Amino acid sequence: MIELRHLRYAVTVADEGHITRAAERLGIQQPPLSQQIRSLETAIGTALFLRMPRGVELTEAGKTFVEKARAILLDVDLAIEATRSNARGEEGNLAIGFTSSSAFHWIVTSTVRSFGEISPAVTLRLEEASTPDLIDALLERRLDVAFVRSPVEFSSNLDVSHLLDEEMLVALPDRHPLASAAYGKQASVQLSDLSDEDFILYRRPSGPGLYDSIIAACLGAGFSPRIRHEATRLVSTLSLVAAGLGISIIPSSMARLETNGIAYLAINARSPLVAPLYLARRKESSSGAMTRFLNIVQKQTSILANSR
Repeated sequence: MIELRHLRYAVTVADEGHITRAAERLGIQQPPLSQQIRSLETAIGTALFLRMPRGVELTEAGKTFVEKARAILLDVDLAIEATRSNARGEEGNLAIGFTSSSAFHWIVTSTVRSFGEISPAVTLRLEEASTPDLIDALLERRLDVAFVRSPVEFSSNLDVSHLLDEEMLVALPDRHPLASAAYGKQASVQLSDLSDEDFILYRRPSGPGLYDSIIAACLGAGFSPRIRHEATRLVSTLSLVAAGLGISIIPSSMARLETNGIAYLAINARSPLVAPLYLARRKESSSGAMTRFLNIVQKQTSILANSR
């Protein structure tokens, strides 16, 4: 059976034009190399080299063989290097999911940007969806990793890491009395001050974690929120707020959208209301790209923690 080493032997002998010099270059003895070349010729069924007094020359058949052998060896070397590059996270593919409520968080944007800068040859695919849909995509191997908000109903096949708890803000029309100067420009608002308001929430099937947290916090503040509208995307809730149809409670990173017609108020620090951010992935050996991505997430999370 012809092996890769036979190809390398033949190419090296052709390059050197001398079996002894080829043996020295290959780091083996001359007699075994001569034997391997004869065995190769026997396996092929034709002579590859003409034995001359001062070396060897390729036969016509040998020229064809060595030309093809060089191409094969080059492909093998390229395959090895591509595999090593992939294992280092320098090449490959990575599918990243995120909820609409996490899309604007600094951790998410900075991680994706940093990964793209250090691994430009990795093809990134980004997908925004609800937490349940992202979890399904992970389990079905359509996504590699996802930033999600809710820890509920996670599969035992997933590894879920809690990254941080994000402050929540009240989003309200900029002409709302709570946003006016007459309210004294106070820095925060009590949840109980919202008891008579019409709420606009990101619908529960799309974001069960945030939805349930808001309901629970309002109940803890002594009232059941009056939910007048629900939106399929968190960004859509802000559009409805800007239209004056009610107020909403959103993760603070969403305020980066700077939507016209909306004012944002902090919630009193005594409120337990926060928006957790989790990173979910399958429990299996990670690709090089995934390992590099996770390292960046860990670094960015540490930077954020140390800045507080």
